[in-house]
Amino acid sequence: MDQAANIFRLGIKELRSLWRDPMMLFLIVFSFTLNIYISATGVPETLHKAPIAIIDEDQSPLSDRISSAFYPPHFTPPFMIGLNDVDRGMDSGDYTFALDIPPDFQRDVLAGRQPVVQLNIDATRMSQAFTGGGYIQQIVQGQVAEFMQGTRQAAESPVGLALRARFNPTLTQSWFGALMEIIDNITLLSIVLTGAALIREREHGTVEHLLVMPVTPFEIMASKVWAMGLVVLVACGLSLELVVRGALRVPIEGSVPLFLAGTALHLFATTSIGIFMGTLARSMPQFGLLLMLVLLPLQMLSGGVTPRESMPTFVQVIMSAAPTTHFVRLSQAILYRGAGFDVVWPQFLAIALIGALFFAVALSRFRKAIGTMA
Repeated sequence: MDQAANIFRLGIKELRSLWRDPMMLFLIVFSFTLNIYISATGVPETLHKAPIAIIDEDQSPLSDRISSAFYPPHFTPPFMIGLNDVDRGMDSGDYTFALDIPPDFQRDVLAGRQPVVQLNIDATRMSQAFTGGGYIQQIVQGQVAEFMQGTRQAAESPVGLALRARFNPTLTQSWFGALMEIIDNITLLSIVLTGAALIREREHGTVEHLLVMPVTPFEIMASKVWAMGLVVLVACGLSLELVVRGALRVPIEGSVPLFLAGTALHLFATTSIGIFMGTLARSMPQFGLLLMLVLLPLQMLSGGVTPRESMPTFVQVIMSAAPTTHFVRLSQAILYRGAGFDVVWPQFLAIALIGALFFAVALSRFRKAIGTMA
């Protein structure tokens, strides 16, 4: 009982210290409100106002039909240019796409000779180039098909393809972006808050005060883990309700309490990582540099950005020891697909085992650091 009371009181001290740190409070509020909203809505979900130029060497009704099919909001009104202006316009970045309709295009189409339409793409504009190429191909093929239906019976495809997009039927990018940003912020802030709390104790000289108190290194570390973990957990729950469900109107299929339970388990592991990193760094600048080395692999290789199946095998094996890998799978299963505990219990177990290992390693390192301070 005395140990639990010490952990509780030290945790309250951590919360008071955090309350007196306006920059940390701003980071928490910003990360779970405006940052999530911007990340979900800042990148256009579809092609938006892409500049396109058309070189109409045919000047036929079919080429006019294709030219008039490009209009806002996907494209800007087309620039009608000559063949000699293509290279200059692409070099200067005036437009992302240049569509060249060859001479006698309509005549060749009607004769069944399959003429080639050339599409030049400025591939340095990656987001527009990747999406826009498919858009333009569909538009040209669609216009030619409609034109041909007016002249002859078009052949029907022998195979029909029925598409069913599960869990995100409208393919809305903000649904994915908002939830993944919350997952990333949970990992980021839990490491930052606990590591910064330990470094703040060293910089302010309050570690010496703790050493003369009847408390153990375990109690000091456990207090930082539960206090900072609680702050992130509360911020996560409020963000899900107020920002994701409220402002962004993103439907959550699964149980929020089950997700928060998994989040609490994940916070146990990541706050331990923050303590461990705080014992390695001697100042906040050092901690920031160390954070970049640890956080980027945790977020980029955990399966949230790129499916793990597309990664090299050795990367998958290494990242299996990271709590974020299992937390991303758990979160996506619950929030996107409405999975219950009977589905995600392996991820719960993996996070618990990894968290216990990280806590033990961090506690050992913390005891050594406390001994050197003494």
